[in-house]
Amino acid sequence: MKKKKVVVGMSGGVDSSVAAWLLKEQGYEVIGVTMQIWQKEERAFAEENGGCCGLSAVEDARRVAEQLDIPYYVMNFREEFKEKVIDYFVEEYLCGRTPNPCIACNRYVKWESLLKRSLEIGADYIATGHYARIRQLPNGRLALRMSATSSKDQTYALYNLTQEQLKRTLMPVGGFHKDEIRAMAELAGFRIAAKPDSQDICFVPDGDYASFVEAAAGERSLPGNFVSPEGTVLGRHKGIIHYTVGQRKGLGIALGYPVFVLEIRPETNEVVLGNGEQTLSRYVRSNRINFMSVPGLDKEMRVWAKIRYNHKGAWCKVRMSGEDEILCEFEEPQRAAAPGQAVVLYDGEVVLGGGIIVGNH
Repeated sequence: MKKKKVVVGMSGGVDSSVAAWLLKEQGYEVIGVTMQIWQKEERAFAEENGGCCGLSAVEDARRVAEQLDIPYYVMNFREEFKEKVIDYFVEEYLCGRTPNPCIACNRYVKWESLLKRSLEIGADYIATGHYARIRQLPNGRLALRMSATSSKDQTYALYNLTQEQLKRTLMPVGGFHKDEIRAMAELAGFRIAAKPDSQDICFVPDGDYASFVEAAAGERSLPGNFVSPEGTVLGRHKGIIHYTVGQRKGLGIALGYPVFVLEIRPETNEVVLGNGEQTLSRYVRSNRINFMSVPGLDKEMRVWAKIRYNHKGAWCKVRMSGEDEILCEFEEPQRAAAPGQAVVLYDGEVVLGGGIIVGNH
C-alpha cells in the first residue's frame, strides 16, 4: 500500500521537529517545509529577527530534516504573509483595534497557502507542531479538541480553520505534554531539544508594536485627548496605536487612582479612560464567525468562552444576534474584551467556533 504523503511545516523549533519525527515513525512519507515569510533580504536582519521566520530557523529545520533523512524545502510565502498578516495587523491598529496576527497567519498562510501548495505537489496532508487535536464528531463534522496539556493548548488561535482544512491536517503533538515532546527530541538526537519556545509576534520581535505600525504605515500616529466616558478631557495621549483596551501601565497620565483604557475612538482620535470596574462587561459582540463543531447556531447555548489567548475562560450564553454576528452574555462580568481580539467558544473540550470581537456592551 502506498504511503500517505504529508508536508510538515517546520519552524526549526522543538514541536514541529518532533511532529515530523512522529509522523515518520508512524509510516508517513514526510516532506519538511519552512515557510519563508520575512520581508527583508538582508541576512543580518533575518538572522537577528529570528522566531519562526528567521534564517536561524531555516538552518535548524534543515538540520533536523537531514537527521530524519526527509526531503526539505524553503517555500516563499512573503506576499501572502504581507497581505494577510502584516497589512491586516497594521490596519487593525490604525483603526483602534487589537488584532491577533497568529489567527490570521494560521488560517490564511499556514493553512490556506501552505495546504494549496502542498496539494499541488501531491501531498495528502499538512501537519504542524500545534498543541491541539482533531476529532470527528457524531454529526460528521471535524473539530479541534483541546490538547492533552492545558497550559500549552493552542486551539484558541486555530478556531478559524475550515472543514476542508481540518480534513487535510494532522496534529501529532497534541496528545502529549511539553516535557514528553522535549524527551522525544532528545531521543531523536535533535540539537534543538532544549531550544526555548518563541514568545513574541515573529515580525515584531522587540515587542514595539507602535513603532512597527508607524514604520509600515509611513506616518506618525497623531496625539489626541484622553477623555472620561462622559467626554471630559483628562490629558493628552501620544497616538491611538500605543494603547489597547484594558491597558493600565504606560499610559503616561496620573489621576490619583488606577485608570484603564476603556475604549479607543479612531474617528475622534480619543482614548477613553476609566476605573477597573468600568473595564468589566457581561456582553461581548463578535462578527466574522467561523463555526467548527456545528454548521451554525439555531438556538441559544451555554458554552465556555475565551476572549483572548491567555484568558482562562468563563461560562456564557451565546446566541445569533445578526446574520454574521453572535452575542455572548457572560455569567460573570469579564475584564477588557478588546475589539479585534477573538472570542472562541468551547463545548466541553471541543471548539464550537468563534469570531472577532466588535464590542463589549
